Amino acid sequence: MYKKILMAYDGSEEGRRVIEEGGEMAAMCQAEVFLLAVITVPRGRVLSDAAREQAMQVVEGGVDILRNDDIEASGDIAIGEPVDRILEKAREMKCDLIVVGHRKLDTLSRWWRGSTGASLVVDAPCSVLVTVQPD
Repeated sequence: MYKKILMAYDGSEEGRRVIEEGGEMAAMCQAEVFLLAVITVPRGRVLSDAAREQAMQVVEGGVDILRNDDIEASGDIAIGEPVDRILEKAREMKCDLIVVGHRKLDTLSRWWRGSTGASLVVDAPCSVLVTVQPD
């Protein structure tokens, strides 16, 4: 079914849900997993080495969790708009599934920031799983 799964991961509660649900799917399908942490840097700013290192530690922590469950996993960080970087990586890897977490926002915040999951569904080259944190 799914052979290559891209998971958007940031170490948050929603991100941990991505690891749990996406990891279950990867184990069932014996799929290869790639974790991607996308860092948005405000225009005119540069990502510090410390922030880059911290993001890589988060990704490596997620990769370790998956590997401990005998899932083939690797990961990296990307800089830019999350939807753009996720779609770019999914196309590059020829992924069968993208897994992202749903972050509950109020109406104004969702309008202002948009929904990563909804935006991905429109342009994704593959299926999209949006995980939801239970109440």
